Amino acid sequence: MLDVCLLGTGGMMPLPYRWLTALMARYNGKDILIDCGEGTQIAMKEKGWSPKPIEVICFTHYHADHISGLPGMLLTMGNAERTEPLTLIGPKGLNKVVSALRVIAPELPFQIECIEIAENEQKFQFDGFRIEAFRVNHNVICYGYSIVIDRTGRFHPEKANSLGIDKRYWNKLQKGETIVAGENIFTPNMVLGESRKGLKVTYTTDTRPTDSIVSHASEADLFICEGMYGEAEKAGKARENKHMTFQEAATLAKNAGVREMWLTHFSPSLTKPEEFMSDVRKIFSNSYAGKDGKTKELFFDEEE
Repeated sequence: MLDVCLLGTGGMMPLPYRWLTALMARYNGKDILIDCGEGTQIAMKEKGWSPKPIEVICFTHYHADHISGLPGMLLTMGNAERTEPLTLIGPKGLNKVVSALRVIAPELPFQIECIEIAENEQKFQFDGFRIEAFRVNHNVICYGYSIVIDRTGRFHPEKANSLGIDKRYWNKLQKGETIVAGENIFTPNMVLGESRKGLKVTYTTDTRPTDSIVSHASEADLFICEGMYGEAEKAGKARENKHMTFQEAATLAKNAGVREMWLTHFSPSLTKPEEFMSDVRKIFSNSYAGKDGKTKELFFDEEE
């Protein structure tokens, strides 16, 4: 199961009723945070989730509403007696930005590793999941992210028995490990069926529509996309400021063939996003206006 929470849905500035856009996902005891604007740790506390288990924080770009909450988040982690290393991923300049922000959070009981994205597309592998970064189109360097959980094929014990594989090796083979037992070499493909559908969540914000979004969000279980403007007449403003309208986001969802879309990163002037959703659903029916704390549990498809 992949547990996903949209901690905040605001763009530009936090409001009394809306925190800044941030996404948190949890899988097998590993937590992933994407963006960390001002107030993110309060949004997390309201949800009842702790920052202590966060393994990686990804930043789409370095505008304040996406990163200014980092010093407070780091201090909160330190106060929770975290000692495990923390990985930060972001566009070029991450080391410089983090060093500047840490002037007010200089002493931490854990190490920080900064990984700067060097390519237009780049993958980062972690224990049990991977993060795929892809370049989008904002007025500064900006990336979207997909959280991907692959799923191996079904284990066939009858094949393992026919090959004389000791049961103590079965679990390792299911996890994709190759076993060397004396003169014998056993590989996972000997005992596993075809790979099964995994899980994918794609998150992108502060961008114009791009082909990279469509390709990376393709068949995502959940697509979380910026919708800065609900009003169709603000399409020109969206183009000028390198943002998106609700309708443009819905078109991306339709073209990518995603299962479900949540809109986020609303303009401060957009107080009631739901008022514009009927037109959005004419383009992509399974669309929802995001709201702070919106949560979904994603499960692997059941198979016979």
